[in-house]
Amino acid sequence: MPETFTNAINTILNHIKPTAPENIFLDGALGRVLATPVKAPWDIPRWDNSAMDGYAIHAADSSCQCQLQVTGFIAAGETAQDLEVSPGTAVKIMTGAPTPPGCAAVVPVENTREDSGKIIIEKPVPLGSHIRWQSEDIQQQQVVLKQGTILQAPHINLLASLGFAQVSVSMQPRIAILATGDELVELGQTPGESQIINSNSYALAAAVKEAGGVPVMLGTARDCRQSLLEKLHAGQQADMLITSAGISAGDRDLVRQVLDELGLEIHFWKVDIKPGRPTAFGQIRGVPTFCLPGNPVASILTFEAFVRPALRKMTGHQHFFRPVRQGRLEHEVKRKSGRREFMRVLVTENSKGELFVSSAGDQNTGIMSTMVRANGVAILPEDRGNLLAGEYVTLFLLNPAEPLEQV
Repeated sequence: MPETFTNAINTILNHIKPTAPENIFLDGALGRVLATPVKAPWDIPRWDNSAMDGYAIHAADSSCQCQLQVTGFIAAGETAQDLEVSPGTAVKIMTGAPTPPGCAAVVPVENTREDSGKIIIEKPVPLGSHIRWQSEDIQQQQVVLKQGTILQAPHINLLASLGFAQVSVSMQPRIAILATGDELVELGQTPGESQIINSNSYALAAAVKEAGGVPVMLGTARDCRQSLLEKLHAGQQADMLITSAGISAGDRDLVRQVLDELGLEIHFWKVDIKPGRPTAFGQIRGVPTFCLPGNPVASILTFEAFVRPALRKMTGHQHFFRPVRQGRLEHEVKRKSGRREFMRVLVTENSKGELFVSSAGDQNTGIMSTMVRANGVAILPEDRGNLLAGEYVTLFLLNPAEPLEQV
């Protein structure tokens, strides 16, 4: 009995555990996921400092137009040493330099005139002007980055500012990828009659990388027990195993038989979705194992539906699924109820931010060009048959960072 989509994804996520943490140097941390929260070891700013090139003045001189004697100079990187601001005096100060005792405000240099060692302030200065106060940004022991944060340039800037040369992140899991079938030849070989190139392994490897894993290419297993045993045994050394093809009811589809020999604990063997009904998930001695269809379109879409969320959980992400949005159908969609369907679509957007959805082309799973043209996937529910033009459907974008065509 095929499993429902909801039960299938819940089963998968219930059996996936995050990878162990590892410490890596900050220059290799871009895009990685924090394994533990980060606390600030000190305040930022660490001291009161000037936000402008100018003059540090006393509170007594802030509300008047006056002449002040310049008694010292503090550059960025220096300390105030014995300097102190007292009434009637000013200390010249550079951006980032620590403010000296007695400083109540900094007057930008462009708001002053200098004459014979004195400065002339021509208008009152609000107290606290142009001073960055100690800890006004971050306080010592404050949690500055949460577990699960995906590290981008601003996060790395902050970590470096706080002195972290290394950071604890979730390890990137090694994902073994195996294609099966006598009809497959490897990239670089010329396919003969009735042969096709093993393209699935490269597509799945790219998808694994995008999701945060490290692909391990096992090549192609032939439709014989010994070849499958050797390849699948090698796959057990990884953190996850993905196979494509070989799981239908065909006479030579031996994958399940060999997986059973290796001790596969099967959780489901089929799912009520379209495309991708012959999709399976289980574990071999604790290694999550996905068996995806051999059809290239179905292989990519079932990876999106099942493997990508599992990989996101393994790599420490807090959100496992692509964000979903609502879009309005531009045409009728004829279909039968009973299975959740993943429809390849073109998504456009109007000036109000409303999304419009149309088919990316022939939805036959043998039509790869439709997958290439699509920029989104519409999720059509199990309990609905035909959908009318103008109805709203749930969808996710395949490349959310890519701007949508405006209509």
